[in-house]
Amino acid sequence: GSVVASYPYDDSVTHRPTGLYSKSADDEVFKYLAKAYASHHPIMRTGKPNCPGEEGETFPDGITNGAQWYDVEGGMQDYNYVWANCFEITLELSCCKYPPTSELPKEWENNRESLLAFIEKV
Repeated sequence: GSVVASYPYDDSVTHRPTGLYSKSADDEVFKYLAKAYASHHPIMRTGKPNCPGEEGETFPDGITNGAQWYDVEGGMQDYNYVWANCFEITLELSCCKYPPTSELPKEWENNRESLLAFIEKV
């Protein structure tokens, strides 16, 4: 896990594992929506999730192009965009995929304003 808003494309022509920006035709819209979410999240907006084992990982403005982060061939985000004209971003909300129940109120607080801002944009 991480704390970042990722947007299409997750896949690239070369399938290079990381570091290749894979721009979609609607790149500016996706960046706008990802920033709308990330800018309201207290951790995401810093661009430094500081996840255990990935302490040096950074995301400018708390967002990333999926393929630039890591290439995913056949992902749902790209499939929905290409075949259903569905605009979606992927939200990585925690370093831990399954946070303990005791952490859920904090996760809600971290994401509440981001969710509201995102819904307003959509």
